[in-house]
Amino acid sequence: MLLYRICQVRPGRLILSDIPRVGVLPPYRTVVVSSSQRAAMKDLTQPLASGYKPSEVEQGWYSWWESRGFFRRRGAQEKFVMVLPPPNITGTLHLGHALTCAVQDAIARWHQMRGHEVVWVPGCDHAGIATQVVVERYLWATEGSTRHQLGRERFVNEIWKWKEEKGTLIYDQMKRLGTSLDWDKAVFTMDAHMSEAVTEAFIQLYDSGLVYRKNALVNWCCSLQSAVSDIEVEHLHLTGPTELTIPGYDKPVTFGKMYDFAYKISGSDEELVVCTTRPETMLGDTAVMVHPEDKRYIHLHGRHIIHPFRKDIIPVITDSQVDPQFGTGVVKVTPGHSQDDYSVGQRHNLPQLTVFDEQGRVMDVVPEFKNFPRFKARQAVLEALSDLGLYRGCRAHPMMVPRCSRTQDVIEPLLKPQWFINCKNMAVEAVNSVRKGNLHIHPESYTRVWYEWLENINDWCVSRQLWWGHRIPAYCVQSDSEEFWVAARSIEDAKSKVAEKEGISELSITSVRQDEDVLDTWFSSALFPFAVFGWPEKSEALQSYYPTTLMETGHDILFFWVARMVMLGTHLTSELPFKAVLLHGLLCDAHGHKMSKSRGNVIDPIDVIQGASLEVLNNRVKSSEKSGILSGQEVSEAIKGQTSNFPNGIPDCGADALRFTLCSYNFKNKLLSVDINRMEQSKFLGNKIWQTVRFLLSALEKVENGTQCASHVHSSCRADLGMMDKWILSHMSRLICGSNQCFEAYDLHLVTTGFVTFWYNHLCDVYLESIKSVLKQESDVAKLLALQTLWTCVDVGLHAISPFMPFLTEELYQRLPRNGHKFESIMQCDYPQPQQVG
Repeated sequence: MLLYRICQVRPGRLILSDIPRVGVLPPYRTVVVSSSQRAAMKDLTQPLASGYKPSEVEQGWYSWWESRGFFRRRGAQEKFVMVLPPPNITGTLHLGHALTCAVQDAIARWHQMRGHEVVWVPGCDHAGIATQVVVERYLWATEGSTRHQLGRERFVNEIWKWKEEKGTLIYDQMKRLGTSLDWDKAVFTMDAHMSEAVTEAFIQLYDSGLVYRKNALVNWCCSLQSAVSDIEVEHLHLTGPTELTIPGYDKPVTFGKMYDFAYKISGSDEELVVCTTRPETMLGDTAVMVHPEDKRYIHLHGRHIIHPFRKDIIPVITDSQVDPQFGTGVVKVTPGHSQDDYSVGQRHNLPQLTVFDEQGRVMDVVPEFKNFPRFKARQAVLEALSDLGLYRGCRAHPMMVPRCSRTQDVIEPLLKPQWFINCKNMAVEAVNSVRKGNLHIHPESYTRVWYEWLENINDWCVSRQLWWGHRIPAYCVQSDSEEFWVAARSIEDAKSKVAEKEGISELSITSVRQDEDVLDTWFSSALFPFAVFGWPEKSEALQSYYPTTLMETGHDILFFWVARMVMLGTHLTSELPFKAVLLHGLLCDAHGHKMSKSRGNVIDPIDVIQGASLEVLNNRVKSSEKSGILSGQEVSEAIKGQTSNFPNGIPDCGADALRFTLCSYNFKNKLLSVDINRMEQSKFLGNKIWQTVRFLLSALEKVENGTQCASHVHSSCRADLGMMDKWILSHMSRLICGSNQCFEAYDLHLVTTGFVTFWYNHLCDVYLESIKSVLKQESDVAKLLALQTLWTCVDVGLHAISPFMPFLTEELYQRLPRNGHKFESIMQCDYPQPQQVG
């Protein structure tokens, strides 16, 4: 009787000989690496340790994988291409980045084990506003220097130094996590070829009429002195009077109040009382409005009121937008400092007065308040109104305060000349791509949100008043009598384009200057899926790997990044940048609180891997104050949070346990509550796997020619198997079938749950206990079949869990005896199929 035969369609493809193979995969090919570059394989001559120690197991494997080219499978007909969302160089990776890496790496490794050519591109993002702010704080805290003291060139050089340090740390963290990224393709969003792509994209959009320049209300951060994108605005909900610390102010500023004051009707003793949370903006009021059907004010339609400080008259207008039930039913209109009022002003052709300058100081619209900081102007205006007998008091009022996420300054809507992209037609294409089934979004529930956002899209303001970023390739061309703006590659190109378009002689051009502003970071990020492969050049890589297969990222940037990649990718390349979008939720702590440094609940992935005492955590937070990242008050709060959340520090769990845990959450949910205790449980799982292999190795050593059992149970032996052997193999078969199906559906949490159930409940608690008596018997047939069954379960199990726990499975794969062909690495093996275990 043949008990131990292995049948392989190709080396490493373990499959029963009497089951026909469908869809034979191409042979595995690795990239040739010179012997001088190859890292030595880990020394495995010592016996398997008595216990699982992640720090020892995970040491040495990554450099060997990388040097052997295992991350670059080439030559397969079917490709799986993915780009890693480039983390910002503002600091090191946090647990959210680790989730992205864990999920993407598991998917990438599964595809690689299916014989696909996997291309997974890493990178880092320059993160314009975020990086400029953090480096400014760092330089001020460490050197007492401001960017204005340094000047643009020196300041940008300091950021490049910061980038080199942080970029290296970020890539090192990714490697500690075990990510199988193609490092030869690593990209920084301000690399030379990325800058070329940004310039080309902007010019193409301009030449096609989609980029234009105009005065418009933008989210202005007075502290940054720059416009910021919607995603960089946090909306703080206040239920009543609240004091907030605002950059540039010695004392906290009170928000959450509604103020009432009166406007006198011109030529009458009557007055209109308006209410506002921002009385300082009344300096720029150009109308008051009432509802057209509000009977209280019908007699005032078409009348005018007197501005108490400017001494001019402004109209009383009617608009159905007014809620007659709110306050007095009279609303002040300040088109220069409110998006809603700006729209009203456009409808009623009202003038737009700008009250504040870029630093948030009152301009000369009302000379007596000139140079007052806006929130000090608030009190001054109220006092002046009171002196005039126009102030009617204040009351508590719930409100939303828009704050810059980078500086915590209160956002000021400000009219500024900015560059915009008309997104409407591109948005229609993005909507249709999903409706027609060309682009799939997972979870599917986000398709409704996708439609709603894109069908109501506004034009995209892409200019930022920063020093760090891609300088806008636009030039102001001055002739003898006119000024023209044009997108161009150079000064000469700008001259030529203006001369041709406007029909003027280049000799009449008196000056040309490039716009000082930089582009919104999301603009260069939107080009990432195709620019990383060489676009706009029609490179071999672009033709081979674009469009990509999958975009996996957080649901919070579905619109700010994913939608823009789809819009610009489709417009510039005439193809969707990816075939599917997979969205994961946002991480919060075990109590459901958002993770933030000031809360003290942020978890560094490296701390989970190697452990960190409470003292180490506290000292790291204290160093954040020295580098200007956190204030003294925030440090105190963070230390309290750390003491509460991690009283015993963070235990060393290893990269495999971290990866496995993160993938064990249903990451498609909007919020994921992460608990360190679950990571410890995953480490215990690693130890359970380790001890199972120790048991198997010990049992094989006790049997003469035990290595003959180190092969998969063959179909010809099925009739001779014991009842428990058949039972465990059937459970293993169901596990493998379910795992493949769940990988296909991106339900990784079901793969991990199924594995835990199988290994603990079926393999260890039942099967191992059942065969202990069999292994003590003299009957060779039953004993050898039991050992071969156990070896099959262990070997298939290691392969099944390898995408989640690459270090542990590599170590045990190398140590597991094998009666037959053995690949150099478990990374070269195929992912198990149900028929392997019958």
